Amino acid sequence: MFGVVGIPVTAVAIRAVALGVRFLAFHNEQSAGYAASAYGYLTGRPGVFLTVSGPGCVHGLAGLSNAAANTWPAVMISGSCDQADFGKGDFQELDQMAAVKPFVKHAAKATHVTQIPRLVREVLGAAVAGRPGGCYLDLPADVLHQTIPESEAARVLSDAENPRFQEIRYEGSLDIEKAVSLLRHAERPLLVFGKGAAFARAENSLKKLIETTGIPFLPTPMGKGLMPDTHALAATAARSLAIGRCDVALVVGARLNWLLHFGEPPRWSKDVKFILVDISKEEIDLRKPYLGLEGDARRVLDLINEEVKDDPFCLGRSHPWVEAISKKAKENVAKMEAQLAKDVVPFNFLTPMRIIRDAILAEGSPAPILVSEGANTMDVGRAVLVQNEPRTRLDAGTWGTMGVGLGYCIAAAVASPGRLVVAVEGDSGFGFSAMEVETLVRYQLPVVVIVFNNGGVYGGDRRSTDEITGPYKNDPAPTSFVPGAAYHTLMEAFGGKGYAVGTPQELKYALAESFSARKPAVINIIVDPYAGAESGRLQHKN
Repeated sequence: MFGVVGIPVTAVAIRAVALGVRFLAFHNEQSAGYAASAYGYLTGRPGVFLTVSGPGCVHGLAGLSNAAANTWPAVMISGSCDQADFGKGDFQELDQMAAVKPFVKHAAKATHVTQIPRLVREVLGAAVAGRPGGCYLDLPADVLHQTIPESEAARVLSDAENPRFQEIRYEGSLDIEKAVSLLRHAERPLLVFGKGAAFARAENSLKKLIETTGIPFLPTPMGKGLMPDTHALAATAARSLAIGRCDVALVVGARLNWLLHFGEPPRWSKDVKFILVDISKEEIDLRKPYLGLEGDARRVLDLINEEVKDDPFCLGRSHPWVEAISKKAKENVAKMEAQLAKDVVPFNFLTPMRIIRDAILAEGSPAPILVSEGANTMDVGRAVLVQNEPRTRLDAGTWGTMGVGLGYCIAAAVASPGRLVVAVEGDSGFGFSAMEVETLVRYQLPVVVIVFNNGGVYGGDRRSTDEITGPYKNDPAPTSFVPGAAYHTLMEAFGGKGYAVGTPQELKYALAESFSARKPAVINIIVDPYAGAESGRLQHKN
């Protein structure tokens, strides 16, 4: 359980710990909520976070909304004011059930202590049923102080049976046959998969289908690692060619939203046939694919594999489509590697990113979990950093949420004990949750936070001369931060390790020492403020 304690929920956290629940106390409910949502994704079990009433609940909405957008299972439990005093202007009074409504699959309020066991099971079950998402449980202060005899408590607990949420089972064998037939007869098939496939633990099923059929594949950012980025059939480095020319696209656990250009021209061919695998019928109805397969990603892929097994087909490495993607990918990788090979000082984004990539790869398996947020930092990192294992990349996600960094780091560290967690953040992204470095130190979590410090959002003051006008023209630009900020000293203030680096040698030393120590650290990389580009323009969408 993650959260921030206070009236009226402090005792809930203390009793939870006494009963064997690990509670990680945060400085801000937003970060606690982000941690819970990421924990739900990484473990497959609902991440739970606790907030106080009123403003605590409002801050927690960030976590609930992030869970809803990414379809990750999370449960927010909030205290609320006494029921008898609601409407009178009580301490931190808020209609919390109304406030959470737009962001949850299910919300429940306990009006008596005897309802709590049943409602806890209800929200936990609803969070993972069908398409995962956020749920909410409201615990009024007076309910938390009610008492009942032990004999009644035993009966209440016994009666609180776990709700039975039916797993969707796909039975449409004719549609499976149609899907396989479309792939078999396609000239330029493509397999696209996202974090829905990662949540479903579909990596082995994906591997079997790809290696049996020879179909090139394209992961979405958080789908990276389900199949190694270095696989011969990976089309990531030839993305524009792959989506622009494919004639049949099997999309598994990914939505045809902005991340995939809505599945529309001009990025996609107007004639492409989409086979959309999704656990949500509503999602399939919204996207209107050529063929929709409703069900769990792994289960549907297993059915497809069974159908392929009866009449195997494989494109082969010499197939024109495979050769075209392979050729383009190699060309683009070579261009990128030529840029990465240069040691540019003062640092641009590519030089330190290459050094970080090599250090992470040198860790071998189990690979560190990578957390990435920022504008240039996340964009460049997505292209340079390599994922070869599933669920090892967490980033701003479907909603493009900034501020998830430290919350995600903490979730990853407790979800995968002993595994190194590495955050690669822009200075703006880091600023949202920077105070949680104290949380890292307090729990001694193996997290190394790397901050690309270029003095602001996108790189400080990027205004043209004609934009610097008006009565406040001497104020810093809206995109500017204090130049050369010593972010590493924030970690040192709490007893962690801080590094300030500006050369390849300094960065290599800091990475080697911090990765080896596996203790909380911040590496402050000073980047040329003119490196990178303003990447937040609406038409580019990062």
